[in-house]
Amino acid sequence: MNASSKASPEIHLVIKKSERTLVVYSDGEAVKKIGISLGFEPGGDKNIEGDGRTPEGEFYVFTKNDKSSFFLSLGLSYPNAEDADRGLSEGLISEAEHSEILKAIANRAMPPQTTALGGEIYIHGGGCDGDWTKGCIALDNDKMQELFDIAAKGTRVSILP
Repeated sequence: MNASSKASPEIHLVIKKSERTLVVYSDGEAVKKIGISLGFEPGGDKNIEGDGRTPEGEFYVFTKNDKSSFFLSLGLSYPNAEDADRGLSEGLISEAEHSEILKAIANRAMPPQTTALGGEIYIHGGGCDGDWTKGCIALDNDKMQELFDIAAKGTRVSILP
């Protein structure tokens, strides 16, 4: 690599649920702040399928979907290992489902999306007027396009209370 070439910046997305914001960090520096909407029951961490909550924790983008029902979307690795451990200890998922989730996370792949913990959590377009999703993070379409253009598979996503 010659001195004039530079590696792509490391992008990290930080969602602050209480502020309804998504902050884009590039190489550790905040470069953009975007307004968002959350699930229809935004308080607290996601526990089970259908609770309307947006999960909290550390995730990564496992897919980029340019054919989304909500303009464009980035699939998040929910449930993560902590969710799997909680689900197993609370009897919500089986040992086999727990193992499948942990294997997917270790391989940075798509975790099972149809367990009792829920799934199909995306950052997507469709607008951010009030909390209306089933647990996803929604943005205005123009902001979603900007995010879609810079976020790659594997991008870290932190969702804070």
